[in-house]
Amino acid sequence: MRTKKRRQLCILLPNKQHLDCTVGVKARGREVLSSVLGQLRVSDLHVFGLAVLRDNEYLFLDLDLKLSKYFGKRWNKGSTTVPFIIFLRAQFYVENGQLISSGRVRQLYYTELRQKVLRSQSRQQEALFFQLAASALQAEVGDLEQGEGNEEEEEGRRRRKHRRYFLPEDYFPTWLIKRRGRDFLLLHCPVLHGELRGVSRGRAMLQFIKEAGRLQDGPLTFYRMRREKIELRSSILLGVAVKGVHIYEEVGGKLCLLHDLSWADVDRFTFQGSRFVLAAVGSLCLPKLVYYTHSAFHSKHVLRHLSDSHRHHINTRDAVDYIQQLEDMQASHFYREAYICDTARLRQRLQSGSLTSSMSDSSVAVGTRTAWSKEEDEEEEEKEDEGSVTVAELESCVDEQEEVFVDNPAEVSWLAELIHGVSVDGPLVLPSSWTAVTTEMKQVLRTRADEGVSVD
Repeated sequence: MRTKKRRQLCILLPNKQHLDCTVGVKARGREVLSSVLGQLRVSDLHVFGLAVLRDNEYLFLDLDLKLSKYFGKRWNKGSTTVPFIIFLRAQFYVENGQLISSGRVRQLYYTELRQKVLRSQSRQQEALFFQLAASALQAEVGDLEQGEGNEEEEEGRRRRKHRRYFLPEDYFPTWLIKRRGRDFLLLHCPVLHGELRGVSRGRAMLQFIKEAGRLQDGPLTFYRMRREKIELRSSILLGVAVKGVHIYEEVGGKLCLLHDLSWADVDRFTFQGSRFVLAAVGSLCLPKLVYYTHSAFHSKHVLRHLSDSHRHHINTRDAVDYIQQLEDMQASHFYREAYICDTARLRQRLQSGSLTSSMSDSSVAVGTRTAWSKEEDEEEEEKEDEGSVTVAELESCVDEQEEVFVDNPAEVSWLAELIHGVSVDGPLVLPSSWTAVTTEMKQVLRTRADEGVSVD
């Protein structure tokens, strides 16, 4: 009798591996998350979420809902031997891979992007696919071996060897292979790969993640919708991106971009049943966009994902700026000069500690709120806004809002690492707030000034 109340789950990972999990019949998504974290030996999945395939579409779990809500009658009647399938998928995309502090999670994220690149239909970005293939080869194979001999012999040897060291099907979309031919790719891709000689595998992976963000249909989560409720075919694709929402229409097997809206361009999302409405800000003079999802259940989860993605963007945009500033300083050789001060004294004053990333607030363990606005966020510190969510209609205002980080002055040991250089092969530790850093720097500079030491 006790066995009948247990259910077997199979969690499929982006790298085609899987995890097994056994839960009770009344289990919720959060229990599955805990099991996945334990088996992967990570403390946070960062940008990943747990999803189910429903009506041929991936929906991210609300971790506080019972799993029976997603598997229906099959769950209650389910066999103890046939597992239920859950997918670990990227729920939020990032502009820089260093925002993912766990090396294992970053590897999974890279693997999922690799698969997205192979399925991409961005035919007008052909050159980018060669750069992505070169970065992927450097990340997975390492430095391309240099040959010797005369040019003609070397060319023949190189072409024969390159046929063995990678398959175009593993690095290029099918349409590009048909357009250019396998021989063309085998000949020219190694040239670009060779140009990355000396780049570490970790840095090459970060480069791939950054370049993949430039693909038109790369770092996007798509939801299919219909223009009219009575239509049988869903020709509209709403893509949730890093910085906003992209809306495409599928015409003749190709995606045509209809609207590219940043989060600042969107006034609100609402739904009533399967009717899903996107309202842009007034300055765009864009009429309300009305589409239809599979069901109210789908509408609710799409809205939730949009809301969480916007919040994730707000919570990480300063971190992205910080990383970009560091990369710019490294590129211009002004890296060390940017922090001229008494480094020995500064190191003594800084306490070591690990960062509790602000991203964890927007990761797979996000809360259950699905309707929110800037005003509600400001009032949330005092009390929850009850009555703002109704079953019939949910609203999601996505005006740019002030970001909130958890300040912790003790967690600024990353600055000491900055003074001596940052390794891109390990996780980049970011401050939870600039406030702690600037305060510390001001104190050090003030002390040096009092002692008569120049800090210029």
